[in-house]
Amino acid sequence: MSLRDRKRVRTRQAIVEAATELFEKRGYDETTVAEIAAAAEIGTRTFFSYFTSKEEVMFAESDARVVAAIKAIADRAPDEPPASVLLRALRTVGEDSDDMGSRMAALRVRFLRTVPAVRGRAAQIQFDAQREIARHLAAAYPGELTEVQAGALTGAFVGAVTGALAVLLDDLSEQDDPAAVQAAVREATDIALAVYLKP
Repeated sequence: MSLRDRKRVRTRQAIVEAATELFEKRGYDETTVAEIAAAAEIGTRTFFSYFTSKEEVMFAESDARVVAAIKAIADRAPDEPPASVLLRALRTVGEDSDDMGSRMAALRVRFLRTVPAVRGRAAQIQFDAQREIARHLAAAYPGELTEVQAGALTGAFVGAVTGALAVLLDDLSEQDDPAAVQAAVREATDIALAVYLKP
């Protein structure tokens, strides 16, 4: 990465870390964008060049997961089943990031239950991600998967990840070990997609 790219990554991470601290201490509704920007030592205008809202900060890694899934589909082996592709994408994300076991992930679970704006943003992100991944999956497996089947497979995959994380992160002590969280999520997705992995 160039120096400029590295600086952008550091600034983005500083925003996420500042937001995490403030959300934990003050709560979601009580924290403002201006306070997050100040804690990250940037201006509010700079904040908006990275995130459109504080809801978006809560889901800073969501795009990376979609990109990983699309890349896994593009890089698939000729005989690799669709479900295996999605499971490989999950493993890649787990190796590259500990977001699923992070403090922010635990906060997301808490705020999904109590903050309508976060719940609405999560639903929109999940819906958009499922459609995008399913579209690429159907295009990659013509004659094997219809768009409806690709949507069902992607829905089972995303639902397994979401359901497992909701239970795991309900106990905040679990999020202290990202590796344990990722292992449990992999087990949940393996179970959810087992029927799709049968020959």
